[in-house]
Amino acid sequence: MSGRVALLIIDVFSLFDFPNADLLAPSAVASSVEAARIRHEFDRRNLPVIYANDNFGNWQRDFPQLVKECLKKGGPSAEIAKNLGPRPGHYFVLKPKHSAFLATALPVLLSKLQISNLVLCGMALDSCVLATALDANSREYRTIIAADAVAALPDRRELALQLIKVSDAADVLTTEAILKAL
Repeated sequence: MSGRVALLIIDVFSLFDFPNADLLAPSAVASSVEAARIRHEFDRRNLPVIYANDNFGNWQRDFPQLVKECLKKGGPSAEIAKNLGPRPGHYFVLKPKHSAFLATALPVLLSKLQISNLVLCGMALDSCVLATALDANSREYRTIIAADAVAALPDRRELALQLIKVSDAADVLTTEAILKAL
């Protein structure tokens, strides 16, 4: 990859209290394991790791509080928080809607960090990851989606991947390919 790269981890901290959460949870837990592998390599290379998480309409909750709530809840919420809990030096933004760019400080942060490439992982592929990839592409970031580090409902995964490929919003690579490209 030419240019500076950042890892953007999207919406992994959730209480799974929404419709179809039970169907999404297994994919979310599995993808968090792969995302943790990518994050480990970013940390090892001292590359920026940024969390962009939905505020779920709670305008008084902060990011560390959300992570603690996930750990306390148990189940998939806690398992993902254990896999991907933020470390010192990581960045975070809370987002009110689907895209990590919409109404957040992410564009300013990426500019300050001189980022030109983004690796996306998280959930859900057909919603927040897709919206973020489209916005990143429109801002001319080279964007890569870690195919095995994104969660989606089983019936939506392939459709979302096809849309991403057809729209040319991002490259879709495996964790292994991303790790080799770093």
